Amino acid sequence: MRYTRITTVVLTAIGLLAAACGGAAAPSATPSGAAATSAAAATSAAPVTKTLTIGYTESKTGSLNVESTKQSNGLNLWVDDVKKAGGIKLKDGTVLMPQLKSYDDESKTDRVQALYQTLINTDKADFLVSPYSSGLAATAAVVSEQNSKVMLTTGAADDKTMEKGYKNTYQLYTPASQYLTGAIDLALKLDPTIKNLAVLYSKDAFSTSVVQAAVPYAESKGLKIVDNEGYDANTTDFGSYIDKIAAAKPDAVIGGGHFADGQTFAKQLSQKQVPARFVALLVAPPEPTFADIGSAALDIVGPSQWEPAVKYSSEAASAAHLTWYGPTPAQFTQEYTAKYNAPPSYHSAGGYAAGLILQKAIEDADSSDSAKVRAALDKLDLLTFYAHVKFSTDAKTHGKHTAPSMVYVQWQKDSSGKLATQIVWPSEAKTADAQLRK
Repeated sequence: MRYTRITTVVLTAIGLLAAACGGAAAPSATPSGAAATSAAAATSAAPVTKTLTIGYTESKTGSLNVESTKQSNGLNLWVDDVKKAGGIKLKDGTVLMPQLKSYDDESKTDRVQALYQTLINTDKADFLVSPYSSGLAATAAVVSEQNSKVMLTTGAADDKTMEKGYKNTYQLYTPASQYLTGAIDLALKLDPTIKNLAVLYSKDAFSTSVVQAAVPYAESKGLKIVDNEGYDANTTDFGSYIDKIAAAKPDAVIGGGHFADGQTFAKQLSQKQVPARFVALLVAPPEPTFADIGSAALDIVGPSQWEPAVKYSSEAASAAHLTWYGPTPAQFTQEYTAKYNAPPSYHSAGGYAAGLILQKAIEDADSSDSAKVRAALDKLDLLTFYAHVKFSTDAKTHGKHTAPSMVYVQWQKDSSGKLATQIVWPSEAKTADAQLRK
């Protein structure tokens, strides 16, 4: 679908919900008489339709399968929407029809390197979208930069990748350095007597980057780090780690890594009855299937790039002198749920947003030329169903996401006693008050 823009005035911290408007150009008048014949011959040629190939890898297998599948689902939904709307239309009448070309990276870095070379050199991809995870995306970014190929990264929040002076890589996620700082603020707001903090995290690039920012932030807030340890990404038995945490008697626990390990850690933490009053974990809690661990999910907090309940809208854009573009959060959630028979997670939203932002840049550039699209991406400053999107244009941090919009969710019981997520932080965005673990 091609969406009209609504450019106007001041963004509230988290915005308010409304519908985006679609529009179509009115048909031009037809010449009459003898002049019509020659005019028609010159001007009424059928629009030229060109294929726009977008390449990426997904983790159909391996430890990153859950998050990667959600991301790929979102991207595929965007393609469906564009095709239903008749493609991406340029002013000269050219219609760009997107098609996806993807391979299974098996959650492995070495496959990403080889497959992105294949996407560029064999499949002739016009643009790239990153694989899921900071580690895999960092590898893909090296290949895209070597080949001067524009790539939108989604599912990749590591700060370091976006601080290397890259010219063709654009980050849609709020950077990792901000993932758990808000959780620390929430814990202290909820219970100012919290003093001792335990940290257990996956030793992958993303999770390490998060913790390297969160630990000094926690210390600056007066918290004492009583345990700080990393684990291998494929860990399935957290018993020895949890024993150390229990012995340290923390008031709060933060850390995690990705979905599989985060869900397992939360389950085993509950089984061993560690009495920490506050627990915040990366990536896993915002996924709807986190609830599969039952009562072990209760009261667990997680940072999220996006939630269906966010209230971004054209009115919010209007209040901020921003352009509003694309579907509303409600429209995206409805479409995604109808297609996949499951609610979207922030990974799903990130996949759709990658296509949507590329579409907007192509429309603004009125071209699929890489240099022109790159220039259009540099100028973007807009609000979408997903987030406020703006990229750094500084030489060192070029393409880094500069409009953070992280929210924090917590698993609570709804009025019927069923587990459900609530947005609990920041206070302007919350759908319920946060609560301590019992």
